[in-house]
Order: sequence, then C-alpha cells, then structure tokens
Amino acid sequence: MDIRPAATLVLVRDTADGLEVLLLQRTWDAVFMPGYFVFPGGRVEENETHGQDHIIGTVDAEISQIMSVDEGGADYMLAAVRECFEESGVLVAVDKQGNPIAGDHPAHADRKSVFDGDLSLASLCKKHGLAIPLDRLAYLGHWITPPGPPRRFDTRFFVTPAPEGQLAGHDGIETIDHVWIRPEQALEDHRKGQCLLGLPTIRTLRVLSDFDTTEALMRYAHANPPEPYPSKPWPAMKKGKPVTLEPGAPAYDEAAKLDPEGEGSTRAEIIPGEAVEVAARVVRLTAPNPGMMTGPGTNTYILGHERFTVIDPGPANESHIERILEVTGGVIDQVLVTHTHQDHSPAVAALKERTGCRVFGWPAPPGAGQDQTFRADDEPEHGDLIVTEAGVLKVLHTPGHASNHLCFLLVDQQLLFSGDHIMQGSTVVINPPDGDMKAYIESLYELLAESVRYIAPAHGFLMGHPEAVIDFLITHRLSREHKVARALEALSPVDLKALTAKAYDDVPAAIHGLAARSALAHLLKLEAEHRAFREGDLWHAIHES
Repeated sequence: MDIRPAATLVLVRDTADGLEVLLLQRTWDAVFMPGYFVFPGGRVEENETHGQDHIIGTVDAEISQIMSVDEGGADYMLAAVRECFEESGVLVAVDKQGNPIAGDHPAHADRKSVFDGDLSLASLCKKHGLAIPLDRLAYLGHWITPPGPPRRFDTRFFVTPAPEGQLAGHDGIETIDHVWIRPEQALEDHRKGQCLLGLPTIRTLRVLSDFDTTEALMRYAHANPPEPYPSKPWPAMKKGKPVTLEPGAPAYDEAAKLDPEGEGSTRAEIIPGEAVEVAARVVRLTAPNPGMMTGPGTNTYILGHERFTVIDPGPANESHIERILEVTGGVIDQVLVTHTHQDHSPAVAALKERTGCRVFGWPAPPGAGQDQTFRADDEPEHGDLIVTEAGVLKVLHTPGHASNHLCFLLVDQQLLFSGDHIMQGSTVVINPPDGDMKAYIESLYELLAESVRYIAPAHGFLMGHPEAVIDFLITHRLSREHKVARALEALSPVDLKALTAKAYDDVPAAIHGLAARSALAHLLKLEAEHRAFREGDLWHAIHES
C-alpha cells in the first residue's frame, strides 16, 4: 500500500479564556475516520510545487532542513495552506502591500474552484496578486499512519495564528461541522466519548494545551521543531534469513532498541523457550502456548543477575517451568503475577514448591478462566515499590481486562511490564462481569501519567512510543463506543444481539458472539455514565437534555 504525503494546518487564536483551536468534523460517509474531528488538511498534490513562486518569508531549502527532508518541505506547507482554505474557508495569504487578507477579499469567492481542483493555489495567487507567508507557519509534528487502515498517510503538521477578520466554516461536503475549542476541553470531550479524535490529533492537542497564548505557542514551535519520525527500514533475521522491517512492523521497535547500529542481529520472530535480553538484566522467555488469544505465546520476564525476580511464569507447562529454572539456576527470590488468567499464573505453584520464592499478586476473582489455585504471599497496593536486581518496580493497579490486573514499571529503565492490559497485535478482551470497559479506559489514561519509554507486553515484542500506543488503544475503544451509542440511539429499545449486529457490522458475523461481550462492556460503561439503561433484555438510550 502506498503511503501518501499529506499536510495539516492547525489554526489557533487567542480568546479571553485562553488559546483555542479550530476542529472540523469529517462526514459520516467518509471511508477514513468517519465522524472524527480533525484539523484542516489533506494530501500533497503533484502541482503543489508551482506555489513556491508565490511564497515569501522563507525558502524551500530552509523549510526542508527544519523538516529533515532533502527538498520539497515548502510543498507540504503549501498543501496545508490550500487544504485549510478548501476545508475551513480560511486563507493564510497577504496582498501586494503585505497585509493579511480579510474576510471580504475577492479570493474567498474562489474557494469552491480550489476545492473542486479547477484552480490551483498558485493560480489563485496569480489571479489575485497574493503571496503565501510561510514564515508565519511553524512545523509542529510528523505522523505516519501505522499499517492496517485502508489509507496510509505521511503527514506533516503545521501551526499558525488564524488571520483576523476571516470566519471559518466547514465545506459541507468532506466536513459537516466545525468548532473553536480550547485544546484541553477537546481532550476532555474525547475522554467522555463526546468527540471522536484520532491519535495524531490527540498528540497535537496535548502540545497545544501547554500554552496560554498563540505568541508563546509559535515561539516554542519555531524554536523546537519535532524530531524526525521513525521512517528508516531496520534489518533483522527471520527463520535464519535477513529481512527488512518497515516502521510499524511488530518487531521494529525491539530491533531498533536492541540493535541500534542496524547490524541485523535481532530476530523478527518470537521463539518459545529462547531467552532474549530485552533490557539491562531483563530476559524474555516465551511459553510454548501460541494461539488465537495468546499470539506467539505468553511472555515470562526474568529480572536479575544472581538472584532473580520472575514476572508472569505462565501456564503449568513443565518444559516452560524447567526453562525458567534453567535460566535462573533455580535462584528465584520472588514471583510477580499481573493477573490470574490461565496462561499467566498456574506455573507459580511449581516455582514456589521448587524454590521457596515469595509470591506477589492479587487473588483470583470468580469466573471461568481464572486460576483459582493461585496463592499470594503479598498483595501489593497501587504505588508500592518492589526491589529487584534489575531495579525498583512500581506496582500499578490497572483493572479492565481483569479486576485484579497489575502492571509493573521498572522505574529507572522506564520499562512497563503490561501483562494483558496492553498487548501487541490483538485487541484486549474485556469480558463482563470481571472485565470492565470503563475501568480499562480509565486505567489507560492513568498510565499516560507515568514515565514510560518501552512497553513489555505479555504477548508480543517490545513496543516503543508508549504514549502513541496508549492513545491508539483509547481511541480505538472510544470509536467503537461511539458506534455502539449511535446504534443504541437508532434502535432503542434494543436487545444485545440486534445492537451487536449493527454496531459491529464491520466484523464477520461468525464472531458476533464474541463481539456481543465487547458490546455489553460498552453498554455497561454507558450505563455507569448515565447514558443508557436497561429493562429486562432491552437497552434504552438516555438522551441528553
């Protein structure tokens, strides 16, 4: 799939309440991100470069250097200006006297012609004697759509103060609504499920929320261009042969971390029983239990040098238990369990019997799939610290997938052992009654406050860019919740089966039984937030007054 170059322009303005940003809502008929609130933007066209004849304040070479590209940086900026004009009606341009154009300038009458592609930005400038002051834009961010969506974009984000005297308005075709809003309010609305935001939009709003005025924001953005986004392929080995990993590939972040010189020495595959040192004094050992729910198998992490701490010893698989004892030499001081599902904790009993280790974890809640044999010596509280030879672990209670789920943060190395709270390559199952969607999303938000550089999941490779990973998970869940809520409003009152069929019409009907459990988790969250209620087998929407 081709990755298309794209550009976005963030318009900001000062108000008595602080800085505000313009967001446009995409049409519900859009193939990509329907109903989402976004900044004005779109793809970079081939004829964009003709607009360079009309730029002032800077040149392509300067812009390209800031953006870490060989050439063509100005084309991204020009595309951002053009798309902003098409989608919002705001044109960042100056007249022959160097004055910003106002809302009554004749150029605004040509908005539809530019939108339809009948008039290029260069032709618009030539027709009206305009120039594009690119020095008034600052480079704010870079985002490449990860693999999976139907379309992928290599997008550059720019920011500029909104020109005075021009009124923004959605185009009514690609965008159906617009709003000026404080960044922190947009983020809060997103958290409440009232405003759909994509991952790069969330990241950008977080940056904006740190500033009270456009002057302070622009000063920061001009002085602190973002670091280049990972885009370089990385060499690795798979099945004994060299392979090249593209950014976004499951093993990419781990390969880049463990093989920073790019010698191709790391494996792009997880092999059960193979000990992999993923961090200083931290070894990953994967159990031989691959499957649809476990991926390549359950990861056991072994921390230490002479005396060891084991996290998630896994299922009661004798070969895996023997491998743990082999790697540690049987010198295990303590075993920590993220939760008591059958692929995580049953091996505890054997290790306890053979080594006398101390066991940390929370008791198994009722329900199928829980390891009722699990017994803990210590039940650590949220925020407790556990000392290991690899460093201090901070205990984080993260309910959602399971009510007794714990994550462990290796503080000095900023490495999060996430258990099943965050998995690679598959969606975490939230199965009521022990699974709780509201608690899950709230736990994810709380993790954003922790200092994390890498995530070590119970299933999959090391994951970099933890904030992006967590934001994606939240956005994915809230996007589905929004679809569940819309289906509920359309069908209310409705039973779970009929609602699932509509809210999950994008997944095969064969797995609607599993999807119904997820739909129920979303409905229970909506019920807890007083946005839905049930009578018998029927669910009803509660409309806001």
